[in-house]
Amino acid sequence: MSISFSVNGVVQTVGAERGDEMLLDYLHEDMNMTGTKFCCGMGICRACTVSVVKAPNPNAVPVISCSTALATLNGTDITTVEGVASGDDLHPIQTAFLENFAFQCGYCTPGFVMASKIFLDWLATAPVTEDELDDAIQNAIGDHICRCTGYVRYYEALRKTAQDVLAAKEGAL
Repeated sequence: MSISFSVNGVVQTVGAERGDEMLLDYLHEDMNMTGTKFCCGMGICRACTVSVVKAPNPNAVPVISCSTALATLNGTDITTVEGVASGDDLHPIQTAFLENFAFQCGYCTPGFVMASKIFLDWLATAPVTEDELDDAIQNAIGDHICRCTGYVRYYEALRKTAQDVLAAKEGAL
């Protein structure tokens, strides 16, 4: 039996004997994708966050790749930080982080990017009002750890981008 999943749209298949291997190790060692960071190794800091979609649920969820075994990912679609931009075009949250100087060392940035992208995708269809936005942002990125204390800048960049999503949603109604 094998385990099959996609990473940034590319199908991956591994033998069941690798089921206990952590996703982060697979990304780094097998795929040479080092954008997703190893930090605490226990899933507390969230620097290793990736986006995972598992049918029948079409919504992505944040997954801590340092402590997620490959066996649990059969049939999933995984997006890493390398899969967020479209060619040379950055995702709006990446642009917002750059424009707001959100990060200092940048080690935690991939986790913030992934959690923020998942949040923004969800926000585009969720019944969230401007008054509820701060709490929703806190739920999305509040558990992420930044050792350089860039929290305010990450938060402000995400809030501005989220307001743009809400405005676009309002304009579509």
